[in-house]
Amino acid sequence: MKERWMSKKGEGRRVPLSRERVIRTAVAVADRKGSAALTMRAVAEPLGVEAMSLYHHVKGREDILDGMVDEVFAEIDLPPRDTDWKSAMLHRARSARAVLKRHPWAIGLMDSRSRPGPATLRHHDAVIGALRAGGFSVPMTAHAVSLIDSYLYGFVLQELSLPFKGEAELDEVAGAIVSEMPAETYPHLAELATEHVLKPGYDYADEFTYGLTLILDALDPDH
Repeated sequence: MKERWMSKKGEGRRVPLSRERVIRTAVAVADRKGSAALTMRAVAEPLGVEAMSLYHHVKGREDILDGMVDEVFAEIDLPPRDTDWKSAMLHRARSARAVLKRHPWAIGLMDSRSRPGPATLRHHDAVIGALRAGGFSVPMTAHAVSLIDSYLYGFVLQELSLPFKGEAELDEVAGAIVSEMPAETYPHLAELATEHVLKPGYDYADEFTYGLTLILDALDPDH
């Protein structure tokens, strides 16, 4: 089919459009401003086109959201096939965490779409396949996927809401809280902060692997 073109009046240049360009631009807009700010006009502006021209490639905002979610799933590594199921789940979860931190708007949309795209379906099929190959029954596979993803999404949400990024900011924020917090009134908080969080080398990201490992160790294909 002949490629459609449209440019803003007076710009003197034409911009080639495709569904892929529209979706990737929408992802970039959401990364900067959040999905709530995602309108047809907001997507069209960085492309240098009128909003109406987008309808040659997408059906509307919901179709764009479908494509955006699929784009995010496409970035997440599939569970490796040449390893055991625990290692495969750990690899996939670590990749998903990194991707969701790049696209924080996606967490609330990941499993909300009624028209999942090919990357979404391929991802879920691979996760299920890795668990089934590891000896999980169909019901236990469903339990495992729900448990792992609940932890994954919940951890990333909590991580994104923290008032610091990196060890330097953590030391500054936590140090300020401790200095203003009477240790005799909140002894357990003070102990945790001084004996653990403010110790050299502490990294909140380590909590992710620790918690996920506990979950994976608790899952049993035979039950």
